[in-house]
Amino acid sequence: MDENMRKIITPSNILFLALLVLFLIPLENGKIYWFLAGVTTGLKAVQILMRIFLKSEDNKRSTDDFMVVLFLVFGLWHFFSTRVVLLSKLLFPEPDAVLGMLFSDFFELVTFHLVHSVILLLSGYVLALAVAIPLGIIIATHGRFLRLADPYIKLLGPIPPLVYIPYLIATLPTFYSASVAVIFLAAFWPILANTIHGVLNIPRNLIDSAKVLNLKGPILLFRVILPGAMPSICNGANLSLLFSFIMLVAAELIGSSVGVGWYIRHFGMFGDYKRVLTGMIFFGVIITLITWGTSRIERHLLKWTDTVK
Repeated sequence: MDENMRKIITPSNILFLALLVLFLIPLENGKIYWFLAGVTTGLKAVQILMRIFLKSEDNKRSTDDFMVVLFLVFGLWHFFSTRVVLLSKLLFPEPDAVLGMLFSDFFELVTFHLVHSVILLLSGYVLALAVAIPLGIIIATHGRFLRLADPYIKLLGPIPPLVYIPYLIATLPTFYSASVAVIFLAAFWPILANTIHGVLNIPRNLIDSAKVLNLKGPILLFRVILPGAMPSICNGANLSLLFSFIMLVAAELIGSSVGVGWYIRHFGMFGDYKRVLTGMIFFGVIITLITWGTSRIERHLLKWTDTVK
């Protein structure tokens, strides 16, 4: 097989064609899934565009692998819910119905629920960054503070933020502030611990050299300490973002009637699993976009490490 044929006959192309055949062959009742065929074609177009614009071969292969898994799950879900009905119609609605619901509810999800969820998430997460990073630097650069804070970090850090909810509701003035506090607590401890760890692991000779050059105060902080601790801080920020996503659903249940997490939970209580899956897919896409954006920011903050390597 020559190189051109090898580029054409790939797992993702084979699965794409198989899906088109599966969607366009009529069922016994004559139904043809034109909408699913169009969605699949759109996904394939996105893959092709990404292969054009991505420069790294590893990134191109990762995109192809992602599409292979997506097409496989998509095809099996459709096959076992329409052709060979092995899945519960209640718990596993047809993908055609779920995607149709996603398109019909998309405007409401974006303009109403997503806005609330993103504001709530960022309120707690950004506040945690603003408090934990300076506090971590202060603790790590002062031995007395470090000895004082260490047992409290080990004691309070592992406590799940969910246990604070009844107390937060009772003590804070509004349900919204209690929701922000839950996300703040979920994000605060990983950022604090990783900031302290990052500062403490800066090579001592680097700090001594900076002091010999008479670097002190803000210059020492922004030229030596923060860049040296940034890889660890970014790890903590990524971990805390994951915890914040997990806690977002719980936070939106505190006196809220809006939000993507509330949307999933609310319709799940009424057995509307078509909308539950719609919310899950939508939430997954949003999380992917946010993590992609944060990874771009992280690469920008750590671009100096490329020169070191």
